[in-house]
Amino acid sequence: MIHKINSKGAFMDFLLQLDGNILLAIQEYIRHDWMDSFWKFITSLGDSGWFWLAVSLLLLIPQKTRKAGITAIAAIAIGALITNVTLKNLVARIRPYEVVEGLTLLIGKQHDYSFPSGHTCASFAAALVYYRMLPRFWGTASVILAALIAFSRLYVGVHYPSDVIAGLLIGAFAAWAAARIIAYIEKKRAERRKKGEPGSR
Repeated sequence: MIHKINSKGAFMDFLLQLDGNILLAIQEYIRHDWMDSFWKFITSLGDSGWFWLAVSLLLLIPQKTRKAGITAIAAIAIGALITNVTLKNLVARIRPYEVVEGLTLLIGKQHDYSFPSGHTCASFAAALVYYRMLPRFWGTASVILAALIAFSRLYVGVHYPSDVIAGLLIGAFAAWAAARIIAYIEKKRAERRKKGEPGSR
């Protein structure tokens, strides 16, 4: 049993070291002064999910995109409950710029924990809904932007790669769950409509 615990601890140490080394490699080989403003802007699009919420609210206006807007808002909410409300406080992982020696922070210090990435979660939660429910061009563009926002969190030094991967996976789950919930609600409303029950509109 002790051997298994030690092996698990060594594996976690390896992952933490790998996370930190990837961030340092990004800082060393990818970061350039002329790119910093671009990536700071990209990362700001994910702040509190405001960009995705704004787009989703706009999608509520035309009837043909209303379902996509509702589903995306639900997906963002589900993702936020899992990441910002639950896992961040449960895991309580310190931000990499506080731990990784030599890593330079490019934006202001964050006021919450690191794992998982809320920016990445919200971005992929919305983008994957758009990809599924909007014309392919807009869906693909949304996924590309979500990927850029996810990478920006590594570039500016506020998240570990494992934070971002976890945020992506949770965002994908949130998009799936939201679609299932909306489909279930629509099914129940259709059943009530057939029966002529009140509240079906």
